[in-house]
Amino acid sequence: MKKLFSALCAIALTAWVGGLWSVGYLAVPVVFHAQPDKQLAGMLAGEMLNAVGYLGLVCGGMLLLGEICTVSCGHTRKIWQEKTFWIIAAMLVFGLIIQFGLSPVMADLKVQARPLDVMLSPFADRFKMLHGVSSILYLLESLLGLYLVTKSTTRTNR
Repeated sequence: MKKLFSALCAIALTAWVGGLWSVGYLAVPVVFHAQPDKQLAGMLAGEMLNAVGYLGLVCGGMLLLGEICTVSCGHTRKIWQEKTFWIIAAMLVFGLIIQFGLSPVMADLKVQARPLDVMLSPFADRFKMLHGVSSILYLLESLLGLYLVTKSTTRTNR
């Protein structure tokens, strides 16, 4: 049972971090490059980022639970002393801020800007600021995820 749970955690980490990198740094730039209609490109990018955001919340929750169970079932250290716990927690917090804090406000600004593109509206400066904060949090989440992947790979290869 322990091996099955470890395998599920490895799959969850792969799905989460792989989703972050493949959507945020591959699919979204390709959509903006290939799609001449930037409003449509933004809508498609938003949908993909929304999906990977929810995937991250599910996978991150599972990983956090797995970390808590692993530490509490046989280690003398406390959970708050585990670096992996804090990295997963930070990734989840970044994802929650993006998903339920920044993205809804950005979507609302797009609606308020209609029929104009939000970037051509009076809301452009606020949208750019929120988009910048969201991009920074996404980058931090991606880099922390990359650290976890490399850490789990080196642990496996020992």
